[in-house]
Amino acid sequence: MTRNPISVLVLLVALALGASAFASSDPLDCSPGSTTDATKCGPESDSQAQFSVAPAVPVGKSGNLVGLTAVPKVVFQINQAADASTILRFVTNYLIAEPAAEVAVVGYAGGVDFMLKGAKDAEGKLYANQLKALADKGVHFKVCNNTLKSHKLTADAVVPQATVVPGAVNEIIRLQTREGYAYFRH
Repeated sequence: MTRNPISVLVLLVALALGASAFASSDPLDCSPGSTTDATKCGPESDSQAQFSVAPAVPVGKSGNLVGLTAVPKVVFQINQAADASTILRFVTNYLIAEPAAEVAVVGYAGGVDFMLKGAKDAEGKLYANQLKALADKGVHFKVCNNTLKSHKLTADAVVPQATVVPGAVNEIIRLQTREGYAYFRH
């Protein structure tokens, strides 16, 4: 399941403000088949129609929200070499806004190239330096072993800041479903 960070934020604001902020004291029934005058339900209406906010995270049997964590967790997916600088910039900027966040960058196909030893950006700078700086902030870089095999490479080709996972797709799904990570793809 994918959780949109903006949806989670909207949900949290809704919870903080309480349901009264989202429904009038005299709600209109604007559902199909209702007896409410249709002109009162349109955008020009002075009345506020009632609506509900669907949670962006699952609700358990007890009615409590499931999966919200105090620390945000995000997995950034990359599958094209040309996106490496952009993804690293996104991760850097995200950590400025959310310094305590748990972040994973999972690469497959061309998205592993920047995590290989000796890889350089367009300016000729080693990616390893950027990866080390982000790894020092807790970012986990993960390389798809299936991609390495298809390029006849081994884990020895990967920079020390990255770990090899059996498959990127499985890792992304595991992070989302087992560890509660939100998903970001550029």
